[in-house]
Formats: sequence, structure tokens, C-alpha cells
Amino acid sequence: MNKQFLQDIEEVISGLYSAKDGRLFDSMHYSLSAGGKRIRPLFVLTTIDSLGGNAVDGLSFGVALEMIHTYSLIHDDLPAMDNDDYRRGKLTNHKHFDEATAILAGDALLTDSFRMITESKFDADIKLPLISLLSEAAGSKGMVYGQMLDMEGEHQTLGLNQMEQVHSYKTGELIRAAFVAAGIIMKLSDEKMQLLDQIGRNVGLMFQIQDDILDVEGSFEEIGKPVGSDVENDKSTYVSLLGLEQSKALLKEKFEHTEKLVQALRPVNDGLLQLIRFIIERNK
Repeated sequence: MNKQFLQDIEEVISGLYSAKDGRLFDSMHYSLSAGGKRIRPLFVLTTIDSLGGNAVDGLSFGVALEMIHTYSLIHDDLPAMDNDDYRRGKLTNHKHFDEATAILAGDALLTDSFRMITESKFDADIKLPLISLLSEAAGSKGMVYGQMLDMEGEHQTLGLNQMEQVHSYKTGELIRAAFVAAGIIMKLSDEKMQLLDQIGRNVGLMFQIQDDILDVEGSFEEIGKPVGSDVENDKSTYVSLLGLEQSKALLKEKFEHTEKLVQALRPVNDGLLQLIRFIIERNK
């Protein structure tokens, strides 16, 4: 993981909202600045850098992705959804503030994310595809649809294909968008755009497989939330469906496939594969 990229991302995020501006902004800042791996913006910057571009060009879209991801976590933790009390080792937004404030904070982060793109330095021929990509990845054709599928799948035993469909939308679409956005910003060929799209889809699923493994093997101190929450909510997971060892084998298989796709992007430096490897080796 590139520490300079992470520092650049944190610098932008820390300057977005301040508690002194009122309760809404305090609530937004609370969740947006609660830590986290910043994987989505890191993938934007790292992909651009690995393909020979200027990583800083990806900051606005990367932070927009992080804002949408954070809004989704705030709403996901609400009593009407997963009803979680802790996130990243801290009280969830609605527990620290209240439910109404948490809903509004999520709404504001979602809508403000598009402003990150409209106020970026790019011309319309870049901004418009990025806005289209973000809305598709976050909305009824992406993450929100995946959340609905996830809710409908509770208390049911899903097949592998059904479960991959849930996660490809709920988790995978924002991660896929990180890779595709890098290609849009760099104005890459259709062939390379297709490779980035497939890499993003694979990484999204790998991220979820590792999440399911950590829900069994991790600890509260490591993952920042109660272990076994998926079992408690009666959700199908890779581990519940395949078992722990088969889930790890599937993760390894998907990484090897993704490695070949990344190598096909030539010329590409090692940074992208290193970040992908971090995804499957992380402990939180």
C-alpha cells in the first residue's frame, strides 16, 4: 500500500467537514473520518500510477467513492437494516448521534459525492462519464440493488451464483468503479477498459470472500465490529456455503486469475498487484 497516496486521500477527507459547522457536519465527519482502509480511492490512485499516469488525478473520484461507501455504512448499520452498534471500533453513527441525524448524514454524503466530481479539474468529456459511472455503481443498478438482494436473502440458503450476484452488486460495484474510473481518467483503449472492468469485478468478490473469512477468524479488536454478525443475521456467506478451507481456495483461485489480467495491462508496475494482494491478506 502506497503511504503517500493514503496521506493524500486523508488530507482531502479531513478538510471536507468540521464539527464546528453544526450537528449534521459533525455526524458526516464522524463516520467519514472513522478510519477504514480507503481501499476504493487507493485503487483509483494506484491503478492510474501503475499504468504510468499521475495518481493525484484520481483523488476527486476516489474521495467521492469513499463518501458513497461511508454513506452506505451509516445506513447499513441502522436498526431497519443490520442494526449494528459498532463500526471500526467506534459506536455507529446512529448510536453516537441519533437515527434521524444518521439518515441525513448519509443522504448528504451521497449527494455531496457528485459535487466532488463536478468541481474537479477535468473537462466535461471526463466528468460526464465519471458521473454516469458513479451513479450506476451506487444506485439501483449497483450497490443499492445489492443491498436489497442481501436483505431479501436473509434467512435463506443461497446458492453460490445467487450469493455472487448479491456481492457483485453490494460490494463489487463500487470497487469495479474505482478501476474503470482510472481508465476513463487516463483515456485508455477499449481493450484495457475491459480488462480493468474484469479486474474490478474479481477484486470486489475477493474482498467479500476475505470479509466472510474474517467474520469467522477475526476478532473485535481486529475488525472493529462483533465477530459472527453474519451468522447472527442468518446470512449466507462463502464460509457457510463452502466451508472455511474451500473459501480460502476460491480466494486463491480468483487472485491467480486476477494476476493474469493485471499482467495483460502491460506496461504496469507492481503497485496494483501489491494492493490487490493486501486485500486478500488483510486481518481487518
